[in-house]
Amino acid sequence: MTEAKPGRTFSYLTKHIHTCALSIGILLTPLVANAEEALFDTKAKQALMVEDQTGTILFAKSPDTLIEPAALAKLMTMEVVFHELKAGRISQTTQYTVSENAWRTGGAPSGGSTMFAKLKSQLAVGDLIQGVIVQSANDGCIILAEGIAGSEAKFAELMNARAKEIGLTASTFVNSTGLPDPKQRVSLTDLVKLARHIKKEYPEYYKTYAQDNFTWNNIFQRNRNPLLRLDIGADGMGTGYTEQSGYGIVGAAERGGRRYIVALSGLATDKERAEEAKRIFEWAYQAFEEVDIFAPNESVGEASVFGGVKSGVPLKAHEKVSILVPVANRDRLKAHVVYNGPLVAPLEADQKVGTLRIWIGDALVQETPVYTAEAVESGDLTERSLNAVFELTTGWMRRLNF
Repeated sequence: MTEAKPGRTFSYLTKHIHTCALSIGILLTPLVANAEEALFDTKAKQALMVEDQTGTILFAKSPDTLIEPAALAKLMTMEVVFHELKAGRISQTTQYTVSENAWRTGGAPSGGSTMFAKLKSQLAVGDLIQGVIVQSANDGCIILAEGIAGSEAKFAELMNARAKEIGLTASTFVNSTGLPDPKQRVSLTDLVKLARHIKKEYPEYYKTYAQDNFTWNNIFQRNRNPLLRLDIGADGMGTGYTEQSGYGIVGAAERGGRRYIVALSGLATDKERAEEAKRIFEWAYQAFEEVDIFAPNESVGEASVFGGVKSGVPLKAHEKVSILVPVANRDRLKAHVVYNGPLVAPLEADQKVGTLRIWIGDALVQETPVYTAEAVESGDLTERSLNAVFELTTGWMRRLNF
């Protein structure tokens, strides 16, 4: 079942570093006999759907294309606010003043999404959070940005710093509102990663995304997320629109203990946005089954070790490795452990050394960190010499197997 296969070697002679892969082929028996191939397409120009618990990518359509985020940038604004709350630097009762800039740019005079905060009034952080999430309030975003960082430009620096810290690799934020700016761009891959992060790290604040309405300044407004009223188990997150990127949405829903996150962009109307989002959720609920690949701490393969008392070390994943597959899928499921190797002794137990990558057909659908299952001590001079001879003789063969 498990066969070690050499991968491409980069600069072996100068760095002695290889990228190696252990390949595990698992033949999937169809979960539904004689079922037709599960197919899906969408009117969205860009789309990404992920199952939250396993991280399985269920559908992807140009998810790394950079687009204008519009109001979806407010997801990053809220991440910064939640992070400040969790760190104890602010509280929900902290008061911020409505500046003329916040009032004019994002308030009643702007004609955009607003919570109608009064000029020079003071608002609590807890109320501002509801205004931003439920009403997509631009004034609420600017008030928070100025209150936390002193200016919106400084707050944007915090947004970009936090984005890097949580692993958003392609996105750049310029303001807290998502109002058009040629330098402000995101990918759907980053938006889905951000949505999963917010739910996991800030569950007590995440529940606001499911709040149906909010009243401020005696003005009642419903939550702008259309998914909350479509009976699909939705509990978040936000919508956006720009002329260039069209109508977009990041949605989250759960049914039967299975949770999905979707991001769509490039739709023609708000009606089409709601219809396509509902359709992809309904498809996901019906078209996939969960398959367990490895139990918690089960060996997923072995990595080569240089200079140790052993020439190899078993690798494991911390959690159960599961994946969702189409119920009618007849392709081969492939798993590759990728690591920079050989690993150099001494090695500690439970040391992160690589990634388990799972493919269905030609699609990479899941990545999971892998760790050493045991410690490997340094070998004596004889063992290290034998290792060196082995590397000199086999390293060249690895280089030739591209």
